[in-house]
Amino acid sequence: MRPAPYRVRRLRRETHDTVSLLLEPNAEAIAPCAPGQFNMLYAFGVGEVPISLSGVAEDGGVMHTLRAVGPVTEALRATGRGGVIGLRGPFGTRWPLDEASGRDVVVVAGGIGLAPLRLLIEAVCADRQRFGSVTVLYGSRTPRDLLFERDLQRWRKRFDLDVDVTVDSAGEEWRGSVGVVTTRLARARFDPANAVAFICGPEVMMRATVATLGALGVAHDRVYVSMERNMKCAIGFCGHCQFGPAFICKDGPVFRYDRIAPFLAIREV
Repeated sequence: MRPAPYRVRRLRRETHDTVSLLLEPNAEAIAPCAPGQFNMLYAFGVGEVPISLSGVAEDGGVMHTLRAVGPVTEALRATGRGGVIGLRGPFGTRWPLDEASGRDVVVVAGGIGLAPLRLLIEAVCADRQRFGSVTVLYGSRTPRDLLFERDLQRWRKRFDLDVDVTVDSAGEEWRGSVGVVTTRLARARFDPANAVAFICGPEVMMRATVATLGALGVAHDRVYVSMERNMKCAIGFCGHCQFGPAFICKDGPVFRYDRIAPFLAIREV
């Protein structure tokens, strides 16, 4: 429960309301984090929020990408270089990359859902020969809402990745695809019978993506989703993140889809 002080080494503005904070330990460091896990970020005097890991540095620094949507995230975004933020963690489950070994990999992200998947994509790139085809599909509301544009350009330059970016709406200056991200699945090159999918985004987008993958032949037991919502304490005490019999902070946020699908269909769960 006690946060460790971390200093903001670098702040990178991703969009008009989203920033990435590279944090380094001010004294003691938390345990190493894995792709898919999250930390609790504490703005002193304001409060704390759960934010997934979006990057790591070789010297122990950690990166978190957050959108300013309330007083805590506003305070975190306003923390300048050299400012101190409290960190506790890591918490939750990781993306089960071992399950994809020898298989095709499909990564589907919506909006800020690319942040929890960024480190997974980097891990796949670092051990590329371990996997079959790799498809990355990313959808955003508008071009100005796209995250990690430099990373997207770098991934697109690789001949061993299929990267497809689309937006819901755009002006004449946009030269890319327009439409929801699920519409891009039909043209993706992967073997549905031998693919593992990793998805993060709004719940309505994740349900639509799973349905489309299922229609293509990807079984629900080879689909993993990140259910980051309503987390408060990160240790299962407060009950805010209870989802059916599971606590997202302890049993998730990464779940195999077939294990939580029944509860997604229950109203107000």
